[in-house]
Formats: sequence, C-alpha cells, structure tokens
Amino acid sequence: MTTNFYDILGVSKGASDDEIKKAYRKLAHKYHPDKAGGNEAKFKEINEAYQVLSDKAKRQQYDQFGQTFQGAGGGPAGGGFGQGGFDFSGFDFGDIFGQARQGSGGFEDIFSDIFGGNAKTRRKTRGQDIQVDVEIDFSEMVKGTEKEIRLRKNVVCDRCQGLGAEPGVGTKTCPTCGGAGRIRKTARSFFGSFEQVVECPECHGEGMVPEKKCAKCGGEGRIKEEQVIKISIPAGIQDSQTISLQGRGEAGGRGSVPGDLYVTIHVRAHKKFERKGQDILSTEYILFSTAVLGGKVEIETIDGKLILKIPAGTKSGETFRIKNAGVPELQGRGRGNHLVMVVIQTPKSLSREQKELIEKLRNQGI
Repeated sequence: MTTNFYDILGVSKGASDDEIKKAYRKLAHKYHPDKAGGNEAKFKEINEAYQVLSDKAKRQQYDQFGQTFQGAGGGPAGGGFGQGGFDFSGFDFGDIFGQARQGSGGFEDIFSDIFGGNAKTRRKTRGQDIQVDVEIDFSEMVKGTEKEIRLRKNVVCDRCQGLGAEPGVGTKTCPTCGGAGRIRKTARSFFGSFEQVVECPECHGEGMVPEKKCAKCGGEGRIKEEQVIKISIPAGIQDSQTISLQGRGEAGGRGSVPGDLYVTIHVRAHKKFERKGQDILSTEYILFSTAVLGGKVEIETIDGKLILKIPAGTKSGETFRIKNAGVPELQGRGRGNHLVMVVIQTPKSLSREQKELIEKLRNQGI
C-alpha cells in the first residue's frame, strides 16, 4: 500500500509552506526518539515526507508522479531507456526545463532530484532539527526571561572534533565507493526497475574515510550527550510563538552542518490579567458610594500596586487607561497600556441600618 506524504503530515494537498512546516514541527516533537513515547520509525517517516514537501521542486514532482517520483521512469515497453523504458506521454518538459532555466541548479539538478545523485557536488548530511516547548508565566512574558532546557542529542565528538578519525590519523579513499561518494543501486517502483545513484553509506558522500575510526564516536563524528541550553525569551513574546536558534539542533555527521533548535513558547493564563495585543486588561470592583461620590481605589498592575482615582458619577463598565503599563513591543518601541474596567459591586447582604439608608436614598429618587 502506497504511503501518502500529505497524510503522514496530516495536511491537505493544497497546504501552504507554513502549514507544512507547522505540521512537521508538531509531529517531529511528538515522535522524536529521544522523548518518552517517541517512535524512531515514525520520526524517520515524518522527516522523509517533510524533506519532499518542503522543497518546491520535489513537491511538484511528487504531486505529478506520487511516491515513486524519485525514480519516475519505466512503464510500457518501447518507450525510451531502462528495462521497461520511460513513457513520456503527457509529460510536460516545458515545465521542468523552464524551472531549470529559472532555478539555481539547471539540468543537472533536475536529474539529481529525480535520480538521487548530484552531478556537481557532494552534500554533507545536515543534522536534524529539534523542536521543544517551554512554558512561562504572564509576568515573564511581559518582562522577558531566561530559561534552561536539557536535551539529550547528538553533539560534536570532543575527541575527534567531529572528523570521525583518531587524533593525528589521516583519511583514505572510501573502499565502498572508490572515492566517488556515490554508489549505484537497483531500485524498483510502479514504473519498473532502474539503476539509482545514491549517497555512499560508508563515507556519507565524502569519498574519504578515516584511516582509523575515532574510538569514542566510532567514526561518526558525533555522540549522544545531555546538553543544557540557555534560552533568552524576549519581553512581549506572543503565546505559541517560536524562537529559532540556528545550529543548536542535532550535530550532523563528520563535520557537517548542525540542525536548528525551535523553541515554542506557551504563556500560562493569569488569574487577573488578560492580554489583548500590547494592552493588558483587568477588572476592578468598586463600591456604589465610590462610583457615585468618587474616590480612590488600590489596583494591581503587572508592575505592582498603584492608586487609581475614580471620578464622581462613574458608571459600571467604564474603562480607565494607565499609559505605558502594558506589554512591551518586541521591536522595543515602547509598551502598550493597562486598561482597567470598573464594575460596581452589589452587596449580597445588608444590615438593618444599611437597608434603611438605601430606602431613604430610593425615596429621594436615587
């Protein structure tokens, strides 16, 4: 049964790049093998789907050919080359070669995407990205904070400095690929069988291997290790906003580029305050006499308590603004306001004397 990459990420075929990226981060975080309840097979499946759907050229080919897009060929006999030949009926060369003229890689990159090889360079395997969630309270959101997270991940081997060889030992031509960095592999698909050029599993496309593998990492150039990472969270960050830390993800193999770390921030709800844009909203209850005659009430703000002056004749539901007491803007252009809505508090029980006074007021038309 053919697996659908869109179904793996849980998105529709018309999903935007942002929707695909968001779905990938959520699933990668859920199934990461280093987490409790993680699933390595599922994690690899998610990454495979994302690598295709996040690349515009590969996604277009996938939409046209399906899961066998990397080997889109074969078909009825007599149609071209390979065992079964290629059937190019209905194939729009204009679209593909138009992209080659407009894109960055040209003709070689098109066949690199389809057959898995690379006519120009050998690419090092980039380290995996990591996605984590961090929770902060409302006041930390307003004022900014620092958090430490512990991650068990692949880091650069400190013995060989990521080279994969014992210190002082050189490298040699890879015996598996003969220094080419690629090997030929027979692949089968719905379209037939064909030879595919893939990255050498021994040297990972480098063409060279250590004369003697590092005793600590076994030649990988990386080891699993717990690492404490300090994250600076800026004041005014939005709930569910993600901070990107370049190069702080998983280390790649043998000197390759590390992945990135994505930290999604979640702000805990406050019992009294609510955020609306850059403003903070709160409600204060005042006495009927204060609303009628005016007065002063002590209120709570994110910066501490202060005295709010209530003018005579204030109506229940009126809002007072305290300037520059809200949430800071991330660009550092100042703060929003604190908006205080006052509500007249109706007493649930009255003494006899209080009732008599209220009766007199009612008789006076108040």
